[in-house]
Amino acid sequence: MPEVAVVIPVRDRAVMVREAIASVLTQTYRDWGLVVVDDGSRDGSARAAEEALVGCGERATVLRRSPRGVAAARNVGASAIDSAWVAFLDSDDLWLPRKLERQLAWLAAHPTYRLAQTDERWMECGRHRNPRAWHRKEERLFRRSLDRCLVSPSAVIIRRDCYEEAGGFDEGFAVCEDYELWLRLTVREPVGLVPERLVVKRGGHADQLSRSTWGLDRFRVAALVKLLATTPLDGEDRQALLTVVRAKCDLLARGAIRRARYDEAERYRTLAATAADAG
Repeated sequence: MPEVAVVIPVRDRAVMVREAIASVLTQTYRDWGLVVVDDGSRDGSARAAEEALVGCGERATVLRRSPRGVAAARNVGASAIDSAWVAFLDSDDLWLPRKLERQLAWLAAHPTYRLAQTDERWMECGRHRNPRAWHRKEERLFRRSLDRCLVSPSAVIIRRDCYEEAGGFDEGFAVCEDYELWLRLTVREPVGLVPERLVVKRGGHADQLSRSTWGLDRFRVAALVKLLATTPLDGEDRQALLTVVRAKCDLLARGAIRRARYDEAERYRTLAATAADAG
């Protein structure tokens, strides 16, 4: 049984997935198993992954599935390898060689933590990009994570028991599935931070998931409403959540009005009013 299961979900990124796999194969930490989950690719991504893994033997495999989305692909991959830890790598991102080594050393020195992430290098269309101040990572992230996702799947490693207790990624979310899971986790778990840029996050390409779906705040509101309905929150956390729900619903309602989608606008106005009453 490997110590770490590495999961790479992919759809139609034959070139990028080769590069992502190569960044796993060059890790200085070697006690890992790798599963690439091909989510219905039509460009030969599965074959490209298999070719990249020649010589890895049983420690690496490619699973081909009909398209069900990135949340399902990650869940399937995590269940395919028995391990103490699970690490995710998006097919458009890269790990630097010491990523797993430095992360697991940090966790060994901080045994009460069940998940940790690293800092990242951001690249957009091949050019370096500096994160904004609001992207700053820290250990207690819940309230800051309400507005935007502050945990990167490619940068995180999580104990299997923590991942399974949370139920994994919610497969009902086509996008913002990571935002939804990290909210459920950060409300009760600190997120350890290795303050080194050990992940290269590549953005700006045409098939980037966050660019392919209109109105991401629709999914964020759904995640916040789900959290409110399923998770006991203390007074300050609950108030912070309700404040963000109201703000996002107001933004969505105004956008719906601009598009003459009045029923949708009314739905978000009603949800905002309900959040105000709940507060």
